[in-house]
Amino acid sequence: MQNRNFILDNVKDFHLYDTLECGQCFHFQRTDSGINQGEFEYEIVYRDRVLHIKEEPSTNGVRLIFINTEEWEYQTIWKEYFDLERDYSVIKDKIIKADPRLEEIIEENSGIRILNQDFFETLISFIISQNKQIPQIKQVVNNLSSELGTKFDVTMINRLSSEFDAFFPTVDQLYNATEEEVRASKCGFRAPYIKDAAEKVYFGDINEDGLLRLETDEAREKLMTIHGVGEKVANCVLLFGLGRTDAFPVDVWMKRICEHLYFDGDTPKSEIEAFAIDKFGDVAGYAQQYLFMYGQKHRIGTK
Repeated sequence: MQNRNFILDNVKDFHLYDTLECGQCFHFQRTDSGINQGEFEYEIVYRDRVLHIKEEPSTNGVRLIFINTEEWEYQTIWKEYFDLERDYSVIKDKIIKADPRLEEIIEENSGIRILNQDFFETLISFIISQNKQIPQIKQVVNNLSSELGTKFDVTMINRLSSEFDAFFPTVDQLYNATEEEVRASKCGFRAPYIKDAAEKVYFGDINEDGLLRLETDEAREKLMTIHGVGEKVANCVLLFGLGRTDAFPVDVWMKRICEHLYFDGDTPKSEIEAFAIDKFGDVAGYAQQYLFMYGQKHRIGTK
């Protein structure tokens, strides 16, 4: 602890920017000026907690500063959220062994980690994500939180920018909201999908513990009983909300990236998904994240 901040030094295989900006989560904001190279600062809302975190260069990795954070909060919440106990060198070695061509991609984007997120927020967030860009998704998530979620305690205000004022709505809050109230978040045609998801979770038709007991294929089919949830959204929920790292979401961008690297021309999404799972096995979800960053940085499909 230093000045009420909890500090981790020499953290390997982790970068805040790569982890938060890769399209797996949406209730956060970057707050640094971008002037100091290698330094990043973010505010993150997760369940009923708010985190102000800063990353600085260190001699062997990075230094993470959890601002105004007690050690118990790091140990019980943020360590698991950021997946900081996992040895990512093992994961990277498995991916490179499966395809040596990805070694350069991994070296360039060595700090990506898959977060351990809240299942319900992940489900609703990826329903929102359909046909929207990341800034738009973040805005709808923030709108939904502000309008239907629980407002922050006044003692938290000094840790936050004006962008955030509430936690993501609970199952009960979304279930009890009208479709018109949900639509006010500017989620558009997704409002009835959000309501159906909240209703199914509220009544236990969709249950996190139950999904965890199912095989990945069975859990995917169960998630797809929610109106508006197709294979891509279901796979995102499996990967980012349930820790199923053998899931491989394929959207239009991942399709183009994989076609660029592995296929000769237009290829069905189902074939790409089957190929990736066969090739990467239980680390397919991690491979997908490295590929996503590769596509962003090299602008595949945008030229």
